[in-house]
Amino acid sequence: ILTRYHDTHRGQLAALVPLADRVERVHADDPDAPVGLAGALATLAQELESHMAKEEMILFPAMRAGGGPGIAHPIAVMRADHDDHAGNIALIRSLTNDLTAPDHACGSWRSLCQGTAQLLDDLATHIALEKDELFPRFEPV
Repeated sequence: ILTRYHDTHRGQLAALVPLADRVERVHADDPDAPVGLAGALATLAQELESHMAKEEMILFPAMRAGGGPGIAHPIAVMRADHDDHAGNIALIRSLTNDLTAPDHACGSWRSLCQGTAQLLDDLATHIALEKDELFPRFEPV
């Protein structure tokens, strides 16, 4: 999870936020431009950084130590964070016409849509892995 998802998300967002900003500025007069996408991606980056830091500093060390009765609360917080990401993801999909560049889009705009689609696919897989496989190992039945 740390290398495949956390490191990957950080790299993806570090590239996508400035790319979205550039596409928004260059195509400001285009009614199809994804206006607000850079801000939505920056918000997602902040949310994910906070979430991943909590996992890296609190939850994962507790899991490595075998869990225990106190682990239920951090898992519940992580599950709530996952649910909270849904609103921003829906906004990103809305701003990008569900991650589809218009026919007249330039290469940067197309790359932005493709990169954002990859980010959201990776994020969905990451969340499912934690939610369906990792967390249940440490939750009481």
